[in-house]
Amino acid sequence: MKLLDTLHRWTGGLIGLLLALLGLSGTILLHKDAWIGVPHAGDPLRADLAGITAATERIMALPGAPQGIIYARDGFGLHQVRFGEGAGLYADQSGEIAARWASQWGRPELWLFDFHHHLFAGDSGEWVIGIAGLCGLFFVISGVILWWRTRATFRPRLWPRRMSRPAIVTHHRDLGIVVAPLLLLSLVTGTMMIFRPFAMGVVAPFGPVAETVKSMEPPQYESGPLAAKPGYAAMLAEAHRRFPAAEFRILSLPRGAGDPISLRMRQPAEWLPNGRTTLWFDAATGRLLGARDALAMAPGAQAFNKAYPLHAGKVGGLPYRLLLTVSGLSLTMLGSFAVWTFWFRRPKPAKRQAKAALAPS
Repeated sequence: MKLLDTLHRWTGGLIGLLLALLGLSGTILLHKDAWIGVPHAGDPLRADLAGITAATERIMALPGAPQGIIYARDGFGLHQVRFGEGAGLYADQSGEIAARWASQWGRPELWLFDFHHHLFAGDSGEWVIGIAGLCGLFFVISGVILWWRTRATFRPRLWPRRMSRPAIVTHHRDLGIVVAPLLLLSLVTGTMMIFRPFAMGVVAPFGPVAETVKSMEPPQYESGPLAAKPGYAAMLAEAHRRFPAAEFRILSLPRGAGDPISLRMRQPAEWLPNGRTTLWFDAATGRLLGARDALAMAPGAQAFNKAYPLHAGKVGGLPYRLLLTVSGLSLTMLGSFAVWTFWFRRPKPAKRQAKAALAPS
């Protein structure tokens, strides 16, 4: 138990600040729709095919070679358009430009998202966050085990009684046990999105892992070069015919030679806000190459698709987002106090020696 206590303290001391920053940034992102502050962000969703088609053709004809559109959704009434080098713009649902930026640093929700998901370091930062998530899981599980010894002195508090090391350690222990289920939910779902082997272990009870992996692999289609004026109207009409109840979510132009145009849709039963129902079109002719129904994917793949909405509060409405807010702020408090007490409020050597001398042998 002493070894577990030492590992718990060192984990908190070394990784606590990063976990605190991830908790804080994630909490802010939970409520980004409320603070983005761009005109028409609060417009109700207009889901008619003709209106979406007209807006798509208008947006994709803009100068600067748009690379794709994230369509407006219920609760956020703007289309987000992506260009190269992090540039982009918001357009209302008629295709009129509402705001634009030259890089992600021009919009706080974009650089905050990049920090929370990549630490501004791309794939390398993603790996660091994944390792932090695994450390966080150890932090929570070991904390629950260590709390059990002192459960008789449990006193739940939102804030330490005073800013002394013993009071902070007591508060850390008792707050941690209260929010442990929420922290486990946030850490497990967040780590699932980064480390695929970990995710496959989590969803293994839903079906064979090989079947899950095969269901999640994107199909490979060969496409001609991108046409000067792709037939977006025909593509959207075909997608609507195949999945009439689904929302248009993301239109993406080819990223490389031979890649098709992809269109993601979200069916009503999907939790993932951008859906996994996908259609692929030949970039030269607009011919449908293939389609994937997210509701027909393997049960393990469907379980994996629920990780992001659970992590980011995209289901359950405001009550669930408030629970995740408690989780994020608690992680911020637990992580920052762990670092403070470990590095700046450690007992002086003389006090530690005296305490050891008084301890029963």
